[in-house]
Amino acid sequence: MNDLSEEDQKRKKAIFDSMSPRRQKQILKKGYDSWNPFQPPKDPIDIRRERSRRTTHMLVREFLQTQSAENYSNEYGRGVMEICLGIINQDDRYLGMYEFSVWYHKLLEREGCL
Repeated sequence: MNDLSEEDQKRKKAIFDSMSPRRQKQILKKGYDSWNPFQPPKDPIDIRRERSRRTTHMLVREFLQTQSAENYSNEYGRGVMEICLGIINQDDRYLGMYEFSVWYHKLLEREGCL
């Protein structure tokens, strides 16, 4: 990491020296030169985006706008938000619910119940 200024190099050394020996060992294992203690933290909103680059709130709002206001309650909205978070976070419980719902919908279509 040669692109650090002399002052940043001193700060990096001070940070490293103030760490526990165990943490120092981990950094040395990966390489002190490639370690950058000044990396900006990731924005949580970027972490929570899914493949279409929408946040969970954007997806829920988009979905609820397609529904008529008379057809959903606060519980319905909470359920939408809960399954949205579960699917985006790839929680097995919610993926199972989603896959069952898709399967059940197709079953009803095949049998002419819809």
